[in-house]
Amino acid sequence: MSYFAAVLTRANDRWRGATAELSDCESVGDLGDVLRDHSGEVRLLLVEQDDEYAALVRLDDGQDEPRAFLSDGHAADAYPVAAVVGEELAEIGGDELADDPLASVAPAHDSAPFGDPDIVGDLGVSAADLLAMCAHPGTLPVDLLVAVCEKAGAGEVFEDLRG
Repeated sequence: MSYFAAVLTRANDRWRGATAELSDCESVGDLGDVLRDHSGEVRLLLVEQDDEYAALVRLDDGQDEPRAFLSDGHAADAYPVAAVVGEELAEIGGDELADDPLASVAPAHDSAPFGDPDIVGDLGVSAADLLAMCAHPGTLPVDLLVAVCEKAGAGEVFEDLRG
């Protein structure tokens, strides 16, 4: 299963980007180390896989621990990178499938988002907007990442990386 992962960094109001390899990452701390390999006041790791989930991991100058957000907890049951991101995160809101009688076997994680919904609040996407994008039918995970990047002023850099 392939994924798309990119590190966006902002220094002196200028965004730069690079693709990222996450196969050796086993924890959010390891993802933070990937971010530490890049310089910038704001360092943001963006991950999308198979139109199933989006993940954001952020480490700013002066922070010791990265913050993380996973758009759909179910992804942590099926995708190793999502499992790494969601491993230590708390659920936000409720599971859409909790009352669905057709959901035969309950997965380990709820379908709700997990983590820090304020992760990109200062970049132009409020917690409420981020959660609304996760819940909106028809919004793909990459749409969430594009919206975050556009609001932050890094849309062109992100699109160039996606090719």
